[in-house]
Amino acid sequence: MKNISIKELKNHLGEEVTISGFVDNIRDLQWVQFVIIRDSTGKVQITIEKSEEKNHEMVDLISNLTLESTVKITGNLMDSPKVKLNGMEIIPATIEITSRSKEELPFHYKNLEGVNLDTRLDYRFIDLRSDKNVLLFQVQSSFIRYMREYLYHNNFTEIHTPKFIATASESGAEVFEVKYFDHKAYLAQSPQFYKQMAMASGFQKIFEVAPSFRAENSNTSRHATEFTSFDVEFSYIDSYQDVMNLEAEMLTYALSKLKEEYGEQVKEIFGEEIIVPTLPFPTMTLKEVYKELEKRYNYVVDDSEKTDLTTEAERLTYKLAQEKFNHEFMFIIDYPAEKRAFYHMRDKNGQLQGYDLIWKGVEITTGAQREHRYEEICKNAKNKGLDEDVKFYLEFFQYGCPPHGGFAIGVDRLTMLLLAIPSVKETQFLFRGPTRLKP
Repeated sequence: MKNISIKELKNHLGEEVTISGFVDNIRDLQWVQFVIIRDSTGKVQITIEKSEEKNHEMVDLISNLTLESTVKITGNLMDSPKVKLNGMEIIPATIEITSRSKEELPFHYKNLEGVNLDTRLDYRFIDLRSDKNVLLFQVQSSFIRYMREYLYHNNFTEIHTPKFIATASESGAEVFEVKYFDHKAYLAQSPQFYKQMAMASGFQKIFEVAPSFRAENSNTSRHATEFTSFDVEFSYIDSYQDVMNLEAEMLTYALSKLKEEYGEQVKEIFGEEIIVPTLPFPTMTLKEVYKELEKRYNYVVDDSEKTDLTTEAERLTYKLAQEKFNHEFMFIIDYPAEKRAFYHMRDKNGQLQGYDLIWKGVEITTGAQREHRYEEICKNAKNKGLDEDVKFYLEFFQYGCPPHGGFAIGVDRLTMLLLAIPSVKETQFLFRGPTRLKP
């Protein structure tokens, strides 16, 4: 008999079933034993009557069993309205211990009071057993699935680009150098160049979900040296507004689906409401934002800092978006061109054709129309001192390349904001930062 997930048990009432999972709790009373079994889909109660002679071997086994051991159980699934846990119980015929846990855990994941985050990360395999963490990664998985789903519905193709690259292309100071046989190689900061190669190849609409690497010695709540990036690129656009519109539609679609699937659980476990945004997302220029922040909240910074949003300005932008537009998201446009990558298009007046997207006071996206004209992109690269480093990339634009644009979203940061988690360290399966390379 094959194992049945606990979530599926409701479809098998009155049948003999086999389940496997962790021992979540044991109540060993005078006349009966109650054992709670947990798998990634839920929990179920096992009930063993001590007075029945056929159960004596199982009673002894449970009496000496440690919590967090794993077991395989076969028995009759009974409808039991008096059982608080889903109104059903399994009366076991056989119990097999498939692995035995040590009696003392490094910490108890159900009570994290006094347990610091580093200890939790050291024993991440224990930390991840909590109901909260299981739900977190299920939500993250579905978030990615629904964004993928939107793109598939709109005829996008998923590609997979290499993570070993030959040159420290985008900004040499923030790449990891690795030994590649007899050569130097680098871990890719993003798939940007290869996404644009796909446009030059005529793929027209592509996306990728993959790791990216940044050699930034940043010890903040929202930075990591390795993270999962959701990258999108598509052709035949008229302006960067087309890119903004697609991103807004994709996020609205995904959040709508996510609310249907997990809205109640997220509210119960995380205390957060999944808010489905309205379209279109509000847009302001960088200059307008600073003007409003000064007017409304008396937030004043030196002109030298107004070439980008400060961390505090990002935070206040969330408040501004809610008060001015009754919205959680805001697009910010008209950044200074010199502060952005050379492959971002500038118009005839030198104005950057790109944007940032702010959600809940944090930047989640930098997007743009890309420069696809060979002479212009060569000039931009030369001005940045990168023309020799990116020769292979510049070749993409010599043989015809359509107007195109795109964006990238950090999945871990997106999850952090959705569920109001304090740090990306908790929204990555295994966090990688300047001081953490294990487990």
